[in-house]
Amino acid sequence: QIATAARTAVEGQVATRYRTGSEEIDVRVRLSEAGGTELSKVENMLVASPLGLMVPLGEIAEIREVQAPSTIRRSDQVRMVSVSAQLAGRSLGEVMQEVQDTITKNIALPTGYIVDYGGQFELMSESFIDLFKALLMAIVLVYMVLAAQFESLLHPFVIMFSLPVAIIGVIVALAVTGNTLNVVSFIGIIMLAGIVVNNAIVMVDYINQLRQRGLKRDEAILTAGPIRLRPILMTALTTILAMVPLAVGIGEGAELQSSLAVAVIGGLATSTFLTLYFVPVVYSLFDDLSGFRQRRKQRSSRSVGKPSPN
Repeated sequence: QIATAARTAVEGQVATRYRTGSEEIDVRVRLSEAGGTELSKVENMLVASPLGLMVPLGEIAEIREVQAPSTIRRSDQVRMVSVSAQLAGRSLGEVMQEVQDTITKNIALPTGYIVDYGGQFELMSESFIDLFKALLMAIVLVYMVLAAQFESLLHPFVIMFSLPVAIIGVIVALAVTGNTLNVVSFIGIIMLAGIVVNNAIVMVDYINQLRQRGLKRDEAILTAGPIRLRPILMTALTTILAMVPLAVGIGEGAELQSSLAVAVIGGLATSTFLTLYFVPVVYSLFDDLSGFRQRRKQRSSRSVGKPSPN
């Protein structure tokens, strides 16, 4: 009742409508503008009691002037205050890192208070989680295809080692060009999962062919490198040159897509040159491991089949 009376006095209440032709005007009954702000007049405002008596508001309530928010916002029935800003010339990730460090070091939150980061940062975090799941799915699917093609679980695993090398190139390319790791560049990394393995496939497949012809492992690796160098470079250069116009960012809105092209170019360029060294080394290590396991299995089978001296 007090709240209703106070609201009626300060904000007013529509008592009737005044009609002039086709137009209706609300007639609002309230205190004068000065009366709604002077404490003495608010205290003398009469409020009806349950017994029907009119009682001054100052007799049943303590009235004082304080600072309070003009509006109260809630999220899940919890009061909240939203702080927003527009970015100019800086990346969202860089700004959010600085904001989080500042809040952690300089603001001691009272009990019951929490800081929740939303807006574009929340959307970006959710997008990165979804893209990371897509990257894992792409890697698994590529591995399954390679395992079915090579009829082996070892050789596709060697080929997949070209992906970490490509990530190094992506980071270096983005840092050199001033781009950031955003949603668009992450899509480029997902594309690389199916592109960079091509060079390793060409290399490993030819090494296996040479070994089937009777060449030893090291000799097959040294022979396959120079022979497969030209097709590997041609395949990589065609993709890199096709991405150059997109990486330059010519035209309106092209700068948004340039980070994707930069990520693909950097990852593919690094993977192309390092694959020629890294993949043969990994191939040799896994081949030695496979040979060690086979020799160990043979020794265990001999010990089991040996007759007892008794």
